[in-house]
Amino acid sequence: MSKVERRGYRGYIGCRPVFGNRTAQHVQNLVIRDYAQRHGLVYKLSATEYAMPGCYMMLNQVLEELPALEGVIAFTLFMLPRRPERRVAIYRRVLAAGASLHTALEGFALHSEDDIDRLERIWRVQSLQIPSLQSS
Repeated sequence: MSKVERRGYRGYIGCRPVFGNRTAQHVQNLVIRDYAQRHGLVYKLSATEYAMPGCYMMLNQVLEELPALEGVIAFTLFMLPRRPERRVAIYRRVLAAGASLHTALEGFALHSEDDIDRLERIWRVQSLQIPSLQSS
């Protein structure tokens, strides 16, 4: 059985508002492409999440691709599920696959377990600023 060569970073964008703000998909792709170029990452076309609230079907599909990818570049950290246990499960799944997760808008990257706490602290700070997140 031959080993699959891992190559590139799949983009992950969405059409739902994030904290009440919408960003056009072509703009999200431009931000991801620029991030990839500045960090020397091979960018692969983005998967676009469905509009239904709480839907992460495309994210799950991208996570299924991880054995053939070096990682994922999400437009923003805040596209991930609002429930901390779901986010942490995603972080750990990425790391278990030997991949990395990048967030282009914030300029962060998840490369190790140590990065999980940092990303979750950012979420906690944001949730203090957005009252609707406190109940999610």
